[in-house]
Amino acid sequence: MKALITGASSGIGYDIAKQLSLLGYDIIAVARNKERLAMLKEEAAGNVQTTSMDLDKRKNCYKLYESCKDQDIDILVNGAGFGLYGEFKDTDLETEITMIKTNITALHILTKLFYRDMNAKNKGTIMNVASVAGFVPGPLMSTYYASKAYVIRLTEAIHEEAKASGSKVRICLLCPGPVPTRFSETAGLKEGLRGLPSETVAKYAVKKMLKGSFMIIPGGVKAVRFFAKVIPDSLTAKGAMLIQHRKM
Repeated sequence: MKALITGASSGIGYDIAKQLSLLGYDIIAVARNKERLAMLKEEAAGNVQTTSMDLDKRKNCYKLYESCKDQDIDILVNGAGFGLYGEFKDTDLETEITMIKTNITALHILTKLFYRDMNAKNKGTIMNVASVAGFVPGPLMSTYYASKAYVIRLTEAIHEEAKASGSKVRICLLCPGPVPTRFSETAGLKEGLRGLPSETVAKYAVKKMLKGSFMIIPGGVKAVRFFAKVIPDSLTAKGAMLIQHRKM
């Protein structure tokens, strides 16, 4: 059994890799940080193959696929992504474009290419990592929230197509809330909201994924999805803005 995990050098991706390793999966871990990948290789229970690359470059996404397509990948976890804090008029455009390439384009490419292969074999699992942020507008983190909304809608659509076709390929969507990781530092936040530890989220996500669940929302943040359906967007946007102010 083999799992390919992007964003595997820290946080949820790191801990999902460790959890799957404990269950006997060989891991292909992809991220930019070579030192953290080396640490994962030491801490994981089984065989870990590491690949250091920037997935904001499309050619690297195709390169990764070409290097893995013949390795019979059972699970793909698209976990690479980052955020950026600030008013839209002030945030750096190039950083936002890189975020879109990482959070959206890389996930889209890898999902499509590996989904095609899995369909040909009629087996396999893809987990796309979004966020409860994707259910609501996100003032002060507008591009990040929008990128996760894309991931949610894309994955929901693919999941429905798979069901309608009778495919045995499983598609699932992980939407965690705040997790104390390096994410806040990368996003430019002085401190994040309290949340579940990444290890707890990873254990829950892997358990639900292997049971065949589609929408995986750890902990009490399930309420965010409910309120996003019944409360006007104008109010959820104000609430999200208050939350972002609290982080500063």
